[in-house]
Amino acid sequence: MTQTTEAATTPGETEPTRPTRPRRSRMTSLHRAWFVAAVTFVTIIGAAAFRSLPGLLIDPLHQEFGWSRGTIGAAVSLNLALYGLTAPFAAALMDRFGIRRVVAVALTVIAAGSGLTVWMTAAWQLWLCWGLLVGLGSGSMALAFAATVTNRWFTERRGLVSGILTAASASGQLIFLPILSWTVESHGWRPAAVTVALAALAVVPFVWLLLRDHPADVGLKPYGAQQFVPKPEPIPGAARRALTVLFSAVRTGPFWLLAGTFAICGASTNGLIQTHFVPAAHDHGMPITAAASLLAVIGVFDVAGTVASGWFTDRLEPRRLLAVYYALRGISLLFLPMLLAPSVHPPMIFFIVFYGLDWVATVPPTLALCREQYGDDSAIVFGWVLASHQVGAALVAYLGGVARDVFGSYDMVWYASGALCAAAALIALVIRRRPAGGLGLRGVRG
Repeated sequence: MTQTTEAATTPGETEPTRPTRPRRSRMTSLHRAWFVAAVTFVTIIGAAAFRSLPGLLIDPLHQEFGWSRGTIGAAVSLNLALYGLTAPFAAALMDRFGIRRVVAVALTVIAAGSGLTVWMTAAWQLWLCWGLLVGLGSGSMALAFAATVTNRWFTERRGLVSGILTAASASGQLIFLPILSWTVESHGWRPAAVTVALAALAVVPFVWLLLRDHPADVGLKPYGAQQFVPKPEPIPGAARRALTVLFSAVRTGPFWLLAGTFAICGASTNGLIQTHFVPAAHDHGMPITAAASLLAVIGVFDVAGTVASGWFTDRLEPRRLLAVYYALRGISLLFLPMLLAPSVHPPMIFFIVFYGLDWVATVPPTLALCREQYGDDSAIVFGWVLASHQVGAALVAYLGGVARDVFGSYDMVWYASGALCAAAALIALVIRRRPAGGLGLRGVRG
């Protein structure tokens, strides 16, 4: 006889059942937040075309219209300043009207501004189209967009996601810069401006159909959250809220330290290298296409550097990361005047790789410190910190052009920027730590 090991059941008693694990198919194993991050990544790539063009336009506009490099640099400065100053208002508008609407309108404004430049005949039209319209549109597509998506859709892996989304801009530069430089050199600057306009328009339906404003819209929790987070009600008075957050933040010490370091970040990247590297290399006899290709290589390594920075930010102290990044950037800029030559040689390639890894690696730790210090208002605070980034970029974009007109070279600009980066490294170490999660502006003092 064989014995059975199953327990007998008596009438009225149910048979014990084994606990079953809910089945998850491979199609549903990936959280929707990663899909939204992917849509955001592609959107920023498509919008990044306009950021690749200003440095390529300086010499062609100077030759065609006779405008000084300082005049052209002033239009680029206006663009860069509005790119930053618009960001906090755009973050507040996203809380009011939703991410999709704000981003779709911003892309349309970018397309209009870039497209209208093909008919310009005076410098004020360059300031209006490229400076004002493209500046306003790009400001709404700034890193505050990435910060808003990260804060809403992710509780875990925020540093990594912010690094990936920041790298999207460099990826767009990688894709468009060689194409635009070839277009400018072969067909003139007008077809390049049209290409930017079409690229921005092509992203609009992609954003409208695929992007979602909040996890609650699809009945999900944010990635890594333990509880369901209901979608907050639209917050009226976007401009008032952006200004209220600013007035509260400026009464805190960390805001000024973060804004100061990020201003130097913008001065040494967007304002300096992105705007003036191509004309500076061309001054030394390097072809425009070759110099633009080097900027594209910076974009390649920026992707790796920024994603790695996001990974480090989830594990290491953000203040120390910032200090290291700024110190290394300053050292590299001091060597750049000795590396510029008519042809590309190994030391220049080393600089490009090194600088690319550090290009916007500062963004994930800066965003993490904003989140740590200011909690739920961190996206808007980061928008204002980004405004300082672009003000720094705008000043150097203008002053770099003036320095070139006055001194006949960019050497003084490289050295001054290197010294500023050394100062930023020291400032970053002064920022005080707060408990993870931050206290928000209501709990911050001093």
